[in-house]
Amino acid sequence: MHTKQKIWSVIISLVLILGISQYSYAKIAATESTDKFPRIEQPLPLKLLVTLGGLALIGTEIWWFLFSKTKAQKAKSHQGIQEVEITVDGGYTPDRIVVQVGQPVRLNFLRKDPSSCLEKVLLPDFHKAVDLQLNQITSIEFIPKKTGEYAFHCGMNMFRGVLAVNHQENSSVH
Repeated sequence: MHTKQKIWSVIISLVLILGISQYSYAKIAATESTDKFPRIEQPLPLKLLVTLGGLALIGTEIWWFLFSKTKAQKAKSHQGIQEVEITVDGGYTPDRIVVQVGQPVRLNFLRKDPSSCLEKVLLPDFHKAVDLQLNQITSIEFIPKKTGEYAFHCGMNMFRGVLAVNHQENSSVH
């Protein structure tokens, strides 16, 4: 129900913005002289094509940021340590990791992206800030004490991931 409200509010906002801009443009065009910049009429099919293309791009952006979900990856246990490899290349893959509470966790970050934003990873809830060397695996170890979702992100907070800490009975991957 909540997502339907978001979609309708976005659609209504776009209609209002387009309506106001068209009204403002018509009012300005009626009052100003067009000696400097003559109006160039475009064929109706071209106007429709541009409008539909713009709406398709807006719809794609809304889907990408609000509705696309990445699959979580459950950490694998090796010798009592929950371990997962995270590739750092234009973001974090996987960007959602599921672990168990009270058990040691080792996150192995393999940085492939040379951008300066991704040279550091921060796990603020676990008081960790680690520099990631290019084309090398950098490990971060800690023990999550409480269940919940904990964010990790790059130094500029542009790329993010989530560490989901569950009870042992609740270890399902969503």
